[in-house]
Order: sequence, then structure tokens, then C-alpha cells
Amino acid sequence: MAGRRRKNAGASSAAAPGEEGAAGAVLPADLELQDLYGAFAAHGLDDEDLDDAAVLVPPVKLPAEADLAAQAKAVPMFGYALKLARWAAPYRAVDEFGDLTGPDRAPAARLLGLAPEEGDAPEEAVVEAMRAWSLACDLDLVEIGTTEAGEHVAVPGPDLEPAEQGDAETVLELWLTAAGIVRELAVEADSMPEEGGEGAAGAEPADEDEEDEARLASVEEARDEAAELLDEALQVLYETTAFAEPGTETVPLGVLAALLVVPEGEEPSEELLGDITDVMVTLDPMLGDLAELGVLDYHPIDPELFDEEEDEEAAQPAGPAIGEEPLDEEESARFGLVRLTPLGQYGIRQWLLEDGYDAPLVGELAQGDAGELLRAVCESANVLPDEELRVWITGREPEAAARELLAAARGNDAYAPMRRMLCQLALAMLGAPAEPAVREVLDDPELGGGARAWLAGLGAADVPAPERGMALWTVVDTFAAQLLDTGGDAELLRELIAELPVTDNPASYFGELWRVDHPYTADVLEVVGELHLDRTVAKEARKAAFKARSKK
Repeated sequence: MAGRRRKNAGASSAAAPGEEGAAGAVLPADLELQDLYGAFAAHGLDDEDLDDAAVLVPPVKLPAEADLAAQAKAVPMFGYALKLARWAAPYRAVDEFGDLTGPDRAPAARLLGLAPEEGDAPEEAVVEAMRAWSLACDLDLVEIGTTEAGEHVAVPGPDLEPAEQGDAETVLELWLTAAGIVRELAVEADSMPEEGGEGAAGAEPADEDEEDEARLASVEEARDEAAELLDEALQVLYETTAFAEPGTETVPLGVLAALLVVPEGEEPSEELLGDITDVMVTLDPMLGDLAELGVLDYHPIDPELFDEEEDEEAAQPAGPAIGEEPLDEEESARFGLVRLTPLGQYGIRQWLLEDGYDAPLVGELAQGDAGELLRAVCESANVLPDEELRVWITGREPEAAARELLAAARGNDAYAPMRRMLCQLALAMLGAPAEPAVREVLDDPELGGGARAWLAGLGAADVPAPERGMALWTVVDTFAAQLLDTGGDAELLRELIAELPVTDNPASYFGELWRVDHPYTADVLEVVGELHLDRTVAKEARKAAFKARSKK
């Protein structure tokens, strides 16, 4: 979604928020995208990842709720609200709107450490204290009532004590409500009409009522657009954070904007570069608001980038123009950096769940026995198998875990090949301590081939070669697992097909293979017949597939 458009793609006439006519300011759209933001691949965002992320919300790792609650209490604005609510005990006078009265405003700022103990409290400190009080009221940390004498007073609410004591459920519920309030206010602030702006584009209202209706419709439309843009940005951050390696979760604001603007598979045109800048400018204040509640760590756009130059002709760009040297890390940071915090992951996940998304947590499938683990991983489209297996084996005795996994991998149902593939992956994680359990299944017709391959990979020299029938069955089973795992991706399957041990006599090889008693024999042969690049091999595979189908 594009934000507000600039008037031209050359020297920008866009203004910074709250300014008018910052002519000559150089915005990010005037610079080379890859120079300014870095290649997507550098941030783990290649085309394949983006395609997967657009379809499913990936599982994420979250700290324990007690740790998240501690992080929430450490957020300054949230902590201020708790502190003021306690300050209200046993009661405190307020005005008819529930706001602190004049005499209490400066003391509130001093209580929060925003103003010096002596002298006048700065106006900005009082404003911050009033915002914290307003949040305390919104969260019902304080409740407003009226005495018999008609005085308006505030008293601590029932959630204050458990929140102060660190009750995780109470703290996280309060923080999530606070984050939702800030999210709404951020959108409202962005959608406010500019002073002197027209109620509807180019329209000339017939009377004052029509003008008010047009202005209201314009505000509502702007609000919906801002809310949609912010929600999309937060979901993209959630997805990229899930895929990011630890320590690489920070995303340049320009990369985030580009992911929202540039259609998949396209290079950004000059027009799209302008849209990227517009989205950056729109997101900047909203992300800053969310950072106040700990949803994000945010380094905002440097406002100096929008300063009007006194002499436009002598103005120098704030960064390199197209074709020049890329920006260094410090210069790139001037265009905004954003990182979703663990607390932010928690909050966005809750919002996604409320909107009906499947937003799993890493380890959710690893709570039962090995059979439940393998079955759940096989049946779930939205899963990171390596992570689930790693969570399951953590803390288990390797030999016993291997024995349980191998037992769960047996079977000839539709998911059995994938279970055996996952079992092999888990055995690799367990390593050498699992060897005794693996040796126990060397003669098992379903597990023996994989067990021999695993032991050979471990460096064992006394592993007997499998019988021909076991070897062929293992080839079909292994290929079937990959066929299920890749979802029929032709490019990946061609790579696997190229590794099939087809001899110089494919008719002889496939003449053996079609006789293998495996539920997926015909399916595997059909795929080989469709995708093998050698026409002779493909033809023999198709003939073998027909024979395999005919014997059923």
C-alpha cells in the first residue's frame, strides 16, 4: 500500500510532519534502494522466504510469561501508570473528566522522576505525567467515582495489587490493553486532516453539513488506510523476526517499507521508490508511538533529512545518489531502524490470534510422546520441524529418545515416509549416544536402510550393506518423504531425481523398482517420469509406473 505521494521524484517537495514546503529535502526515494537499505538477502529475506511468509504466519519463540511480564513492568510508560495508581491511594481528587487537578500535576511529574524536586516542573514533564495518568485510567488501574459531597475522586483499581506483585496474567493483560490503546491512538494521530485541507479531493461542498460529512468521510478513509498499513507492517516485522537469526532482528525502515510496496518478484521502479519513501514517512511516527510501550525498539528517521536548504541549487544530498558508494551503517541508520521486541512479538501474536490467524509458538507440538510429536509435525503446514524436534529432545536421555522415535517412525500410512525422515533428522541431533538404539533396528524392513545410512554417516565401519530389496525400498521411501515434504516443488524434485542411482540400464533398474511393495512406489515413478531430464530414463520410469499401478 502506498502512502501519501510526493509531488515529484526529483528534489522532493514533501515536508516533514508538522512542516510545510520542505523543498529541496532529499528523501530516501532519491537514493538507490540497495545502497540505502541493503539487499534483502542480507536480512534473510530472499524470494522464497517472502513467499512462505506471505502465506503462513510462522511459529515464533517467546520467553516465559513471567519474563514477558517483567519486561512489561520495565516499560517506562507502563511503570509510570502503575506508580501513579498506587499514588492515588487511598483516594485522590480529580476533575469532572477524571484528570488530575492543577495542584497535583507537578507533584505527579516529580513522583515519576520527570521533574526536579525543587522549582517549577517543565511543561513537557507535566504532559508526560498526564499521559501516564490517562493510561492508568484507561487500564482501570484507578477507578473514578463521586463522593456523597459531590467531589470527584480516583481510587486504586482491583488489578493494581496483583500487577505490582508481578502476577504474569494480570500484567500481560494490562500491557496488551495498553499497547492496543497506543496502537489506536497512533493511527488516529496519523489520520488527522491537515489544517486548511479540503474535506474531499477537489469537491466544493454545497453547505456546511455536506462539508462536515465530507471531512468526516475523509478522516475515516485516512484512518482505515493508516490502520491497514500499520497492521501490515507489524505482521511483516513479526514474520521477518521469526526467520531472523539471533542478533539480526533489526530491519531498516526502508526494507520494511519496500516489503509493503514492491510487488513480489519486481524490481523497484522510480515511482515505487517514491511510494517507499511515503510509507516510511507515514510509518515513522506510528512506530515511534508503539516504541513507547515496548512493542518495538525504534530508531526514527533523522528529522534533519527533511530540513529545507537555504540554497536549493547548492544543496548536497544527505546520502549517495544512484551509482555512488553505498551508505555506511551510521548513515543508513538515519533513515530509520526497527526491531520487534519479544514483548512486541507476544502482543502481535495475540492480535493475530484475535483476527483468526494460526500463529503457533515453537515447541507447541513437542509436548507429547514421540508418536504425537512426529504426527503433529507431519500434519501441520505451519511448523518449523527442526525447532520442534530440538525442543522435544532437549533434556531427554538420547538412547531412550532414539528408541521412542524409531518406534514411532514405523508404519505404511500416508505420513509414514515423512515420519521416518523426521526421525532421521532427530537422530542426527541426538548424535552418537543414540547408536545402541539405532543398531537394534538394522534388520527392520522399514527402518534398516535409514539406520545403516545413519551409522555410516557417524563413521561406523562395521555396518553391513543392506539387501537389495531393503535398499530399493529405502530409495522409494526416502523419495516419497521428499515428495511429501516439498509439496511437489518441481525444481527441488529434479535435484533429488538427479541423485537416483539409475544405472546405464534404466529398464533393468526400474524393472526392479516397480516391484517394491511400498504405498508410494507408483507415485515416485510417475514423478521421475515427468521430471527426469534424460528422455530414456523418463520413458522407462513412466512404463514402470504403469506396471506399479496395474499390480494393485
